[in-house]
Amino acid sequence: MQLRVPAPPEPPAAGGGRAERRRSTRSAGREKGAAASAVAGAAGRVLGPLAPYARRIAPYARRLKPVYPRPGRTGWRRWMPSWRQWIGAVLTSCGLLGAFLVTAYAMTDIPSNLNSYATQQDNVYFWSDGTPMARTGWVQRQAMPLKDIPEDVRWAVLAAENESFYSDPGISVKGITRALFRTVGEGDTEGGSTITQQYVKNVYLTQNQTISRKFTEAMISLKLDNKMSKDEILEGYLNTSWFGRGTYGIQRAAQAYYGKDVGKLNASEAAMLASLLKGAGLYDPTLSKANHARAVERWSWILDRMVKIGKLSPQERTEYTKFPDPLKSNPLYDTGEQSDYLVELASQYAKKAGHLTDKQFDLGGYQIYTTFDRKREQALTTAVTKARKDARQGDPAVAKNGHYGAASVAADGRILAVYGGPDHRRQGYNESNATTVPAGTAFLPFVYAAGLEHGVHKTRGGPATPVTPDSVYDGDDAVPVTTPEGPYWDRSGKKVAAHNDGGKSYGKITLREALAKSVNTPFMQLGMDAGLDEVRQTAEASGLLPSSIGPQVPALSLGNSTPSAIRMASGYATFAAEGTHTEPYSVRRITRNGSPVALATPRPKRAVGATVAEQVTDALTDSFRTAHPEAGAGRSGISGKAGTADKDTASWYVGTADSVSTAIVVYRIDLARSLEPLPLKGLAGTTADSVPYALWSAATGIG
Repeated sequence: MQLRVPAPPEPPAAGGGRAERRRSTRSAGREKGAAASAVAGAAGRVLGPLAPYARRIAPYARRLKPVYPRPGRTGWRRWMPSWRQWIGAVLTSCGLLGAFLVTAYAMTDIPSNLNSYATQQDNVYFWSDGTPMARTGWVQRQAMPLKDIPEDVRWAVLAAENESFYSDPGISVKGITRALFRTVGEGDTEGGSTITQQYVKNVYLTQNQTISRKFTEAMISLKLDNKMSKDEILEGYLNTSWFGRGTYGIQRAAQAYYGKDVGKLNASEAAMLASLLKGAGLYDPTLSKANHARAVERWSWILDRMVKIGKLSPQERTEYTKFPDPLKSNPLYDTGEQSDYLVELASQYAKKAGHLTDKQFDLGGYQIYTTFDRKREQALTTAVTKARKDARQGDPAVAKNGHYGAASVAADGRILAVYGGPDHRRQGYNESNATTVPAGTAFLPFVYAAGLEHGVHKTRGGPATPVTPDSVYDGDDAVPVTTPEGPYWDRSGKKVAAHNDGGKSYGKITLREALAKSVNTPFMQLGMDAGLDEVRQTAEASGLLPSSIGPQVPALSLGNSTPSAIRMASGYATFAAEGTHTEPYSVRRITRNGSPVALATPRPKRAVGATVAEQVTDALTDSFRTAHPEAGAGRSGISGKAGTADKDTASWYVGTADSVSTAIVVYRIDLARSLEPLPLKGLAGTTADSVPYALWSAATGIG
């Protein structure tokens, strides 16, 4: 009998055998089922309470479900929705639209970055009498607080643009719908925006007329209306709107069209300006006859609207029957020629004294009230302009490189007038503020003051010996300069000697007489006796900049320093102010949009004693009377001195009249090559016919 041996079992395949796979499948199924049951249970718990409502709605939903063709209808009616379906569609659309608007409102943020044109303003400069002098900036705009804008002006704008401004939510649904219809249907746009929407467009958005921009404008307007007060929005709108003639804002518009501030406008003028908001190109009455007719019609309509809304009485309306024609051109002052030099000085000082950065200042909105006197500036400019013309006619080659620096500074430091050059746009180099030519013998009063103030030292380290105006010095030409140890030797090993103009000798002479006659040799020695460091300190304390003081050698006393005309005038003003010096300044007050800006105004400081200042002034008075005995007859308080520089590179006249010191310097420099001064070659005239003195006398009214 044969035994049957069973075959060994096959090894299980990768992933398990069939039974294993069945067990895995059942296990996974149970897991999925459990998960599905859990989800279903959770959904049931959430939706369970809603089931009764769902059962109630179900019949209506089934009715709304379209069945086409509709039974019981014939013809085209078989394919039209029922009234229930129409209502459902409308309600659904309204719900979706409402949800969309709520979401859009929540997601819309008011931009933090304003349109640059909405914040940028111009800076306005005023003469000392308060009249406009110049303006700078890319945009003609000056913001005004709402409190400074009259009620009639505000309501003229509101009557023209948005009479319901104080009650609306910031948008006009009717206006938006009309604008969207025209944009989509005809490819054009139409107004209808509220003032809030127009303000948003001005400061946050572009002027592009698109549906997306219009929608964003509406959303921001709604939010802004909830965030800002109506008065704040109105103020912003009035200060950012375009009025034509290059102006933004109601203040600039009032000045451009009527030459007055907004606070001085009446209701009639305000209505004319309000008409420009509809389009200055169409309503500026000076541009064409058609514009004038449109402007008159809209002006009348605006005044009537003001009566209708109760902001103008019928009696007041009868007063405005004649159209207020504006000025034919914008009278706002712009910079150019001489005024640019004034603006340059004032802006530099304003930023420094007002602690303003360049970025802050360039944003504009500042009103800079300068110290410049219009009449003095005109007299100085006229005189120098004539001198330039005469020089060109006499010797064009020499006059080509001629320069005429001039400045008038009051005893209290105010810069009243300067002459900076023929035209700032052609020559930015400011001739009144340049430190390029030596002061020459116009520097002698500072040496005289140092000697009178500090005395002299005859021995090294010994006590100071007092000096008076009657102290006698050697006035001969070529007198060697001495020190307590003996003659002064220069670096080349030569004895240093002083020289007078023309090599003239005067013998023994008092210091007062030496200053009156401009004798050089006594003052070179006086500077050595008093100490060159004392001379330098006295000159700096009187107003000369340390950077302009020359090398501390004997020639310092004869004017190797290179002060500007402004600083020389300031130094002489110190003597007129009884020895107190006030740093020269060109701005007396700054405001920004009507609010004052803190300004560091310079304070007077003692430079020399009052007695010394009086003694210097007396000598300068003698100098003026000696050189010009017939000038200034019957007038007191006039003093002055001429100054010549070594190698004939500069000619000065500096003097004081009516407590105002004026410095004039004539020199030659070829700006295309260097700032090295050139010989005058007769440009400054002669001693008997001095150009600097002629300009000084014309500027001060002496001549």
